[in-house]
Amino acid sequence: MVAAILFGSFLLFMLLKVPIGFALGLACLVTIFYSGAVSPIYLVQGLVTSADSFPLMAIPFYILAGEVMGKGGISKRLFGFAKIFVGNITGGLAIATVVTCIFFAAISGSGPATVAAIGGMVIPLMVQQGYDKKFATAIIVAAGTIGVIIPPSIPMVIYGVSASASIGSLFLSGIIPGLLVGLILILYSYFYAKVNNYPKDNLKLSASEIAKEFLSASWALMMPVIILGGIYGGVFTPTEAAVVATVYGLIIGLFVYKELAFKDLFRVFSNAALTTAVILIITGTATFFGRLLSIERIPDMVATTLTSMTDNRILLLLLINVFLILVGTFMDVIASIIILTPILLPVALEIGVDPIHFGIILVVNLAIALITPPIGGSLFVGIGISRLSVWEISKAIVPMFLLMILALFIVTYLPQINVFLP
Repeated sequence: MVAAILFGSFLLFMLLKVPIGFALGLACLVTIFYSGAVSPIYLVQGLVTSADSFPLMAIPFYILAGEVMGKGGISKRLFGFAKIFVGNITGGLAIATVVTCIFFAAISGSGPATVAAIGGMVIPLMVQQGYDKKFATAIIVAAGTIGVIIPPSIPMVIYGVSASASIGSLFLSGIIPGLLVGLILILYSYFYAKVNNYPKDNLKLSASEIAKEFLSASWALMMPVIILGGIYGGVFTPTEAAVVATVYGLIIGLFVYKELAFKDLFRVFSNAALTTAVILIITGTATFFGRLLSIERIPDMVATTLTSMTDNRILLLLLINVFLILVGTFMDVIASIIILTPILLPVALEIGVDPIHFGIILVVNLAIALITPPIGGSLFVGIGISRLSVWEISKAIVPMFLLMILALFIVTYLPQINVFLP
């Protein structure tokens, strides 16, 4: 009955369009007043203690780094550099977009931030060169999801804290799955452009022009090298890497590319602060939501139910994937990770799934959720840029959604892909 009230009141608040962070908190309050299991003061304490975490300090800095990259001209240089190599291929502009998203993903740690930084620049350019606006928007929205798979990844930081797993190992394990999703989207872009006879760029750059583009992009290309090299070289932790990324981005944007003016800093810091506030409210209320689940032993009940249905590892992983895709469609990524990790991780451990492998399964699932309505964060950023309807973009993104499901199953049933680098 307590579980029914907890989830029922949460769904009711969601239907009333209460923001998800507040919906989670109100559902917890209703359940506390009904059951009397804990004092309401425990909710207040939970909001504070859930944010009192050194690894979580990475989140505001990666968000700020992403904002700085987008405003400081780094995304533009990355795109220009990618075009040199793939611009003359059929669908080269779309392929360059995916490649740029892969590079930017290794900086921002966020899917919506990647779409915002790349989409505003690329979508008008693709339309101008003859690409269909629906396809142009859909490919940037789908490629933006790589931002939460390739390190550094904000959802991986959240999972690492929730599951007490190594964030460094999670970052390493996300590299191959992220590149796999990128490769699949590149191949789709090529064949789609071939079928629709989209134009090539026909770039004819001299060696000196190529060298000039490379030198211009070199400062941007050094960003992921510094972040990942520093983490895995033992120079700094993933949390400290977020601070290094922010400082480096500010220096490059202000003094090298000079596209970020001091007068822009207030807006950049304000946007990052607002995004951070939303994430931390969701983190606090979702963490307490998860604690209530644990108090009522709901994770144990779910684990027992799933394992009683079948002891077949393949079928259980399939059930978990279907469940995660459905939940991700209706729930924010951060809240999903915090709530579902204590519920599903015991099931995964019982069937012999490595916690790092399960973390990647969870993150890839929720990356796919970023492109599905009604919650999809990346989808609605794309809509905001292109001014198309949800239906138009959703229809265009269906083939990419199916291809990402294919990538998900490869990641799920070939664990070597995930755990090889760690």
